[in-house]
Amino acid sequence: MAVSKKREKSDAYKVPRRATKPPSENPKWLVPTFSALLVVGVLWILVYYISRGQYPFDIGNINMFIGFGFLLVAMGLLTRWR
Repeated sequence: MAVSKKREKSDAYKVPRRATKPPSENPKWLVPTFSALLVVGVLWILVYYISRGQYPFDIGNINMFIGFGFLLVAMGLLTRWR
């Protein structure tokens, strides 16, 4: 009867390791930008409500869209934060 060769340990399959990237830092402009946009968006909406629609611009409910636009852009930038 034939006898099979035994494999050496060095011939065994090894699972390749994933190449992990080192964690990258945030750009220096990211935190001040999204912080400022959050504050501006909230203040825009507050001024609109307190002034009963006369300020910041007398364009009606479009001021709400502008305020929420600032907030949405800030939230979009928050997704880049690591």
